[in-house]
Amino acid sequence: MKTTYVKKLFLIDAFGAILSAFLLGIVLVRFESLFGIPKNVLYFLAILPCFFAAYDILCYLKVDKSVGLFLKIIEYTNIIYCIISIGLTFYHFEHLTNLGWFYVLIEIIIVMTLAIIEIKAATKENTHSVS
Repeated sequence: MKTTYVKKLFLIDAFGAILSAFLLGIVLVRFESLFGIPKNVLYFLAILPCFFAAYDILCYLKVDKSVGLFLKIIEYTNIIYCIISIGLTFYHFEHLTNLGWFYVLIEIIIVMTLAIIEIKAATKENTHSVS
């Protein structure tokens, strides 16, 4: 697998992280009553993707060797983010509206799909770099 394709995954992940941070930290906060997710949880969940986006952009610009390794770091971070999101969602179960559940589930599906793509790409990249 070409390293340029793998590096583009960092940009895709960065875009998704920026979108998540915007939706969580601005849109959902503004419409907290529609989603039922407490503001402090939304702000916490919005901060994490900001770090992910910075990491992704740095990796895209700076990493040329061991790209698969750096991709594995963000894929596992994405999975941990989903676990945290699920945990916080269930912790605040009584507050969430159907729209809140819908948002969380859609975000988790998207992030997990990207993590699976990253896992496959990183595995292929590591296999080719060893050969």
